[in-house]
Amino acid sequence: MALFQSCVPSNMSCDAFLNQFGQVYEHSPWIAQAVYQQGVSERDNQVEHLHQRMAQVLLGADKTQQHSVICAHPDLAGRAAIENQLSHSSQAEQMGAGLSQCTTEEFELFTALNDKYKSRFNFPFIMAVKGANKAQIIDGFKSRIHNDPEFEFTLALEEVNKIALFRLRDM
Repeated sequence: MALFQSCVPSNMSCDAFLNQFGQVYEHSPWIAQAVYQQGVSERDNQVEHLHQRMAQVLLGADKTQQHSVICAHPDLAGRAAIENQLSHSSQAEQMGAGLSQCTTEEFELFTALNDKYKSRFNFPFIMAVKGANKAQIIDGFKSRIHNDPEFEFTLALEEVNKIALFRLRDM
């Protein structure tokens, strides 16, 4: 298991822990706060262990809290990206997938896909885009739009947890 390079979670005060890990889950610092309140040990200095604990907090939350975490994520190549209103992490992830270099036609396609998806499921399309490209993301939209809503909700939570792991590993 990998250790954090720039910090030692088990040695952090609550404020330092929340400052470091509060945005691992998009606009949802309550997840890091719950982990800290449960107690942080030396095992949490391992990226994968801390991630597992954070993921368990999300998966153990009620549906309303889970839905809020999912909805905190921006649309892929959406209005927030166009208006430069993404969190630093989301901006880096979308840029890495080439979403910041969409043509006008591609932005229109992403807007239509985002709208269709949100209309069907009542939450944004979530995909851990690190290592993906525009074509793979579009394929993801097109294949997942036909999923059962409960299955898609579960899949969205899995993708949120993947995103969190990528963010923790980048630390």
